[in-house]
Amino acid sequence: MKISTYKHDVIVVGAGLAGLRTAIELSDKLDVAIMSKVHPLRSHSVAAQGGINASLGEDDSWEAHAFDTVKGSDYLADQDIVEILAKEAPRAVIENERWGTAFSRTEDGRIAQRPFGGAAFPRTCYAADKTGHNLLHTTFEQALRRGLKFYNEWFVTSLVRSDDRICGLTALELATGEVHGFAAKAVVLATGGFGRVYGHSTNALINTGDGCALALRIGAPLKDMEFVQFHPTCLFGSSILITEGARGEGGYLINALGDRFMDKYAPEKMELAPRDIVARAIRTEVLEGKGFEDEYVHLDLRQLGKEKIIERLPGIREICLYFAGIDPIEEPIPIQPAQHYSMGGVHTDKHGATLVSGLFAVGETACMSVHGANRLGGNSLLETLVFGRVVGKAVAEYIESVKSFNPAVVGQEAFDFRERLQTLLLHEGGDSTANIRETMGQTMDVLVGVYRKSDGLEAALKMIRELKTRFKNVSVGRSDEKFNFALIRTLELENMLDLAEVITMGALMRRESRGAHWRLDYPERDDKNFLKHSLFTKVEDYIKTELTDVNLGMFEVKERSY
Repeated sequence: MKISTYKHDVIVVGAGLAGLRTAIELSDKLDVAIMSKVHPLRSHSVAAQGGINASLGEDDSWEAHAFDTVKGSDYLADQDIVEILAKEAPRAVIENERWGTAFSRTEDGRIAQRPFGGAAFPRTCYAADKTGHNLLHTTFEQALRRGLKFYNEWFVTSLVRSDDRICGLTALELATGEVHGFAAKAVVLATGGFGRVYGHSTNALINTGDGCALALRIGAPLKDMEFVQFHPTCLFGSSILITEGARGEGGYLINALGDRFMDKYAPEKMELAPRDIVARAIRTEVLEGKGFEDEYVHLDLRQLGKEKIIERLPGIREICLYFAGIDPIEEPIPIQPAQHYSMGGVHTDKHGATLVSGLFAVGETACMSVHGANRLGGNSLLETLVFGRVVGKAVAEYIESVKSFNPAVVGQEAFDFRERLQTLLLHEGGDSTANIRETMGQTMDVLVGVYRKSDGLEAALKMIRELKTRFKNVSVGRSDEKFNFALIRTLELENMLDLAEVITMGALMRRESRGAHWRLDYPERDDKNFLKHSLFTKVEDYIKTELTDVNLGMFEVKERSY
């Protein structure tokens, strides 16, 4: 393998909305490059369906948006971060609309907004049910317009630090199988979430938490990793996302007895309660024997009528036709909860800076924390655009303070990683990546899912650590160096096992029920002991855990009901 060292001021890892918006902010000031393991338009932002929140309505306000977000977070969100999100939301939406995003419109030409779960007003702007697709294409066009440098189909293998700060990274070029060093004064992690740690997930296969694992290994803490969102409405069998917009347009949830059951769980909001509440309601109905085939319930859109479904939910109809063989105009949709979003991530301040100088994180990779224990639908796309801009400004300021750095250490790290890969590729006779990954996914689904309890979490932690031991003897199998996806899947699995361990440790440590984290053995929220963020820091071979304060202020902590 040939080793080359490239040099840029800033490298943004990940080409979804968060990474692109950060790079755009830096493009006029610095030499910035974007590195992605897939083509930017295959980034998972493209799959977001329902919409993006902004208080554009005459009766709405940023304060109302902020309150709904904090309440939805079960009061674990940092309220100063939420204030930035809510205040900047209209600007972010209008900016992207002016860049060319084709938002759906009202009859008088305004950006249309639909109701979403946990919101007091219809504040979710949308482009039919393909909002992420529209936003990503528009933002990517802006990145191309600015001439940004892209390294597409490169896999980041390690971060490099020297003199106690980041000085670059190493990466594997998929097309050649070669490892290269990249010297940089700052690195921004924007690699998305870690949904594929679970067997059933709405996430793309690429969502393996690479950025979080890289940060953990370099000494940057992870935060609130136990808070994993399970989207309530995913197509039974395939876990393909069925947007919350389907319920926002008036869809009903029906059990096998024909009951619209959400009146028992959220009598005021019904189907538009926050996602954690709806997911638990569906799971409870199934566990009580009221599900179809003891596995799923129905999402019924038939009352919306053919015209409305075709106009506002065309993508959902296509998904149902192609992947389930049903037409939602005529039949209800079989749905069940599946892993969807990672509230936890790399611990950062409100500017995206980690505790490792020169390392930043943004989007789903980061935990600032703007979503707390449960994210409201429509706030994830918003976070990428708002904080992409914020983090970009912060990185530019940081670069001004870096007078010199040592790129030589990057080349040595690339050489060392090449040696490790050669050892891995030559090893034969061990366990397969596929076997370990399947066991990991099943373990997380069953024991660290919607409902959790002590004995199950302890069993999960034991199993994950056994899998980590088995991984040390993993066999990749013989393959060409070029486009060696077996090798990439193995490196991704290493990342996911590290994160599965931390998620389970956090779930075991948090002896309460809050937001998306629900302990059957501790069913009450415990503000006295756990109105705290959880932090996880790797110290040699040990994961250090601690609790830190939540930033309160605007809104008093109250009981959460809908």
